[in-house]
Amino acid sequence: MNLSLEFGENVFSDSVQKEMLPKEVYRALRDTIESGKKLDVGIAGAVAAAMKDWAVSKGATHYTHWFQPLTGLTAEKHDSFIEKDDGDEIIMRLTGKSLIVGEPDASSFPSAGSRATYMARGYTAWDPTSPAFVKDATLYIPTVFVSYTGETLDKKSPLLRSMNAMDRQAKRILKLFGIECSKVATTVGPEQEYFLITEEEFNKRKDLVLTGRTLFGAPASRGQELEDQYFGVLKQRVIDYMRDLDETLWSYGIHSKTRHNEVAPAQHEVAPIYSTSNVAVDHNMLTMELMKKVAARHGLACLLHEKPFEGINGSGKHNNWGIKTDTGVNMFKTGDNPKENGLFLLSLTAVLKAVDDYQGILRASVASAGNDHRLGANEAPPAIISVYLGDELGEMVESIVQGRNYVPSEPQRGSIGVPESPIFPKDATDRNRTSPFAFTGNKFEFRMMGSSANVADPNIVLNTIVADTFAKFADELEKAPDFDKALHSLCEREIKAHHRIIFNMDGYNAEWEREAEKRGLLNNKNTADAVKVCFEDENIDVFVRQGVYTKSEAVARAMVQLENYAKTINIEALTMLQMAKQDIMPAVSDYIANLCQNVECKKAVNERLACKGETETIEKLSALNDELYDAVKKLEADLNPIDMDDAEGSSQAMAHVIVPDMEKVREVADRMETMVSADFWPFSSTYDLLYSVK
Repeated sequence: MNLSLEFGENVFSDSVQKEMLPKEVYRALRDTIESGKKLDVGIAGAVAAAMKDWAVSKGATHYTHWFQPLTGLTAEKHDSFIEKDDGDEIIMRLTGKSLIVGEPDASSFPSAGSRATYMARGYTAWDPTSPAFVKDATLYIPTVFVSYTGETLDKKSPLLRSMNAMDRQAKRILKLFGIECSKVATTVGPEQEYFLITEEEFNKRKDLVLTGRTLFGAPASRGQELEDQYFGVLKQRVIDYMRDLDETLWSYGIHSKTRHNEVAPAQHEVAPIYSTSNVAVDHNMLTMELMKKVAARHGLACLLHEKPFEGINGSGKHNNWGIKTDTGVNMFKTGDNPKENGLFLLSLTAVLKAVDDYQGILRASVASAGNDHRLGANEAPPAIISVYLGDELGEMVESIVQGRNYVPSEPQRGSIGVPESPIFPKDATDRNRTSPFAFTGNKFEFRMMGSSANVADPNIVLNTIVADTFAKFADELEKAPDFDKALHSLCEREIKAHHRIIFNMDGYNAEWEREAEKRGLLNNKNTADAVKVCFEDENIDVFVRQGVYTKSEAVARAMVQLENYAKTINIEALTMLQMAKQDIMPAVSDYIANLCQNVECKKAVNERLACKGETETIEKLSALNDELYDAVKKLEADLNPIDMDDAEGSSQAMAHVIVPDMEKVREVADRMETMVSADFWPFSSTYDLLYSVK
């Protein structure tokens, strides 16, 4: 691959636009993309015609408005370019109207009752700030999705609104420091973890196919305890997949940068360079789709579930979030002395206040049935929101809280102690992988996201709560007679008020949970409890104030999240019951019968032949099979009366009754797996799955 020539070859990129559009049309479109100016609808026809010609030259026959409904996935409806002319001939056409707006059926997508199922009309509207692309002979046009009555039905619309809120309020802050710009944008670089197993082994497991994770499976005798997989040598089949994936991503203009083995066996990571938030979200959704498609080309299955296997780490997605102007100003750049950098100090203070005040909705933004298995499990940050600042910034903040002078440390130079090794500049602080929200130099890394999640969710919250805090700060500082004095007073007051959210130590330590409780920090360990805070007035009002959601939209999204959680657990429970009753218990009974037959045969030959092993195994497995029967019976009895139309009630029942029931069923079954012959056990083992890629 010639990267310089083929990068972005499938994208209607800036260079393609410049080549194919009339100058005035190109300039008007770039003004919308780069400066946020209102789209000139009059140019839509010219853009559509050029976009169609380019797509057809790439082999496209159809176009689709590509959107992100509340399913958490993407959606698309394909229409061909074909239209009839006055005679019998056909022409290929994409009109300006077809580019700008589409009309998919809106009745069958999740809306939590905000959209009646008998009312179908919905609209998709072009997002010109995210580039169109060609995939599988179809032109994909990134869009937002709204109902006939105006409610947002997707994740892109509120993300764009939150970015606009940040643009408005950050400009007010920047103006106080004499900094003018046309646009302020939030940026995101999502690191993506995943597992690779063979497609053959994947298809043998009903639970993997239906739920994305193994509902049963005793741990393999070797997991991650030797700590030798992380950054380890890549298997040839894996490197072939990664090479193919990189080249595929590059062709769609996705800046795939980093690839490596992760901590667990069969676990890997791919990470891009950061992009503007809405483009980063589109790219990540496309990346997850392409990861699975490329895997299939190599006879592999790519698992994006947060916890596909018990006993080893699950997969997350680190959200690297920053704020920058179109003139290159980074609002989180510390400078040589962070305390003397007023813009940075105010921006940091805003983040601390926002994350503390709205820790509940920030936690809820990453809540899901899959992610509940990771958070707090010593493989991911705890479910408690806190901010890590590191040694230098932490010392600066402490000096403000304690009212003492802060003396910045001198930059240090590091060496590994070998004369031939170069001297290198040391970072101001170490990294804390246990922190949910860590300052990592010019940006913050939100580490709580699950692997399969839509990146839009936490970024909507981050953009909104920080923008709202900027607005409050600007209201106070804009009318201050002495700006410098008011700035110092505000930062000191708010840092002291929100000091509790800062935690620079080990988030895995059990003592932190007790300390967090003393500080009054939330610790919502499951989705049902985490999402409850989204119905509180103060957590709704922040979205309303910044024009991101209406009250009904905020409530509807929380309800959709609870519905999705309850339905996911319900599917898992039903799958588990089916596997236990139809596969595991009969297999164990067959194995017990086989052992009994062996004992009978031995006794028939000689009454004195030893049968202790078979007899004890028969006794233990018989008792465990009865224990499994009782656990299955309880799960079934607890599951049946749950009203799935009651989102709040069903989610609470799933979290506090059904999930513990399922854990009991699995615990008994996994014990039996270690005692039953592999010839009788009905499923591929964890070893078969994790070590299937040779």
